[in-house]
Amino acid sequence: MPHPNVSDPEAAAGAPRFDVACLGESMVTFRPTGPGRLADVPSFDRGIGGAESNVACTLARAGHSARWVGRVGADGFGEYLTREIAACGVDTSAVRADAGRPTGIYFRTAGDRATDAHEVAYYRAGSAASAMSVANMDLDALRSARIVHLSGITAALSADCLGLLRELTAPRPGRPLVSFDVNYRPGLWSSPADARVLLELARGADLVFVGEDEAEEAWGLTGGPAAIRATLPEPATLVVKQGALGAAVRGEDAPDGVHEPAPAVEVVAAVGAGDAFAAGFLSATLRGLPAAQRLRHGHLWAAAALTVPGDMAEPPGRAQADRLAALPDAEWGTLRLGPGWTMSGVNGEVVTK
Repeated sequence: MPHPNVSDPEAAAGAPRFDVACLGESMVTFRPTGPGRLADVPSFDRGIGGAESNVACTLARAGHSARWVGRVGADGFGEYLTREIAACGVDTSAVRADAGRPTGIYFRTAGDRATDAHEVAYYRAGSAASAMSVANMDLDALRSARIVHLSGITAALSADCLGLLRELTAPRPGRPLVSFDVNYRPGLWSSPADARVLLELARGADLVFVGEDEAEEAWGLTGGPAAIRATLPEPATLVVKQGALGAAVRGEDAPDGVHEPAPAVEVVAAVGAGDAFAAGFLSATLRGLPAAQRLRHGHLWAAAALTVPGDMAEPPGRAQADRLAALPDAEWGTLRLGPGWTMSGVNGEVVTK
């Protein structure tokens, strides 16, 4: 059965004000204006980066009401982040500025972050976001949404951040649906043994996103979606991402499991696809779509991110995504998506063969 706060948000007094509230660190990202090593690149363009704010921005661009909750430094970078996220249509009224800590930033080269052909330099230690805690965050601002979206990145930032996620994933009467993207980043953890705390957090969530590769690296799980579900029986919905093979969902409306292959994509940049997939799946969840449709919307939104050079992309329009997600299996299986596919009439909206 769908979570009550998602399926019928107007059913009771004090109905949620937002579709989704996302908690996490957003950073200013500096992207090189040309190829080369960080030591050699002469100039950079700046943008915004952060798994949770990416989800919020993408959902807002698709017409959902979204809120981002976080902490930034009381500095120019924090002002820039908050302004740019708000410009996407995201509510930032619960973002707090910390006068004693800086906004996190990072630099990356133009190489593909999905391979070793890249460099990334993070400057986030001691950031304002790393000081997030139960004591200094507005939990009501999060719980006033139909869905609260979290990720495992936050848990790695500090003990206080981990305590905050434990509070938000703890059983609580009337809580909103809690969505948790495992988002295992090895560089943020001392060892895979430390990252087993992500398993604890996932067990407290209602909806969990995890990559098959993540489950193996962080938790030593092999055997695919069935093995992961056996270890994670608690979430009402478990989504296992399998890269180019697609994704599977197991849950109350898919007890035997549903798998949907991913369409073939002409990849421009392998960044931001996981956040876009989560946003697409959450959008379809908010609309009450069945499991297979939720997976297909996730794939389509991920394809939008993969076919642009930046971390975020405009999601496909609802009518276009609904039409493609409703294709017969044979036609879905021959879908080929390239740059410009979300814009009707540009380079051929969709190429099939």
